[in-house]
Amino acid sequence: MIQLSVNGERHELDVPADMPLLWVVRDVLGLTGTKFGCGIAQCGACTVHLDGEAVRSCVLPVGAVAGRAVTTIEAVGESALGSQVQQAWLEHEVVQCGYCQSGQIMSATALLQRQPNPSDAEIDAGMAGNICRCATYTRIRAAIKDVGKGDQA
Repeated sequence: MIQLSVNGERHELDVPADMPLLWVVRDVLGLTGTKFGCGIAQCGACTVHLDGEAVRSCVLPVGAVAGRAVTTIEAVGESALGSQVQQAWLEHEVVQCGYCQSGQIMSATALLQRQPNPSDAEIDAGMAGNICRCATYTRIRAAIKDVGKGDQA
């Protein structure tokens, strides 16, 4: 049995320790906002927070996160910063197809938590590995900059 805290809720799960966290979140807990993209931690669609840091859940064994706090896209908006990021995404019309956006929002929120007013270079570094096939990168950057400047309500 693995004890896991996801979005503030404690779970005791009978899953293999080497099962990727992504499949625990999606298939066992039914939180399908976190997406499967590449399966090799290169695209960012599966990004969640582990103790506030952005991590790729597709390659992270659930046994490695036992006892730590996992936050998914379903709960990131419960924090003031996560809510501001989501609002900025809407205001800048970031989303096109939407598939990568939960991972993008999770990475952006973790970046802004670490660096409240990031430079372009810090945004590039913080968002590296989050691929958007619709190429909304300029909108993503603008949304992050607006939150960083405190332009969001």
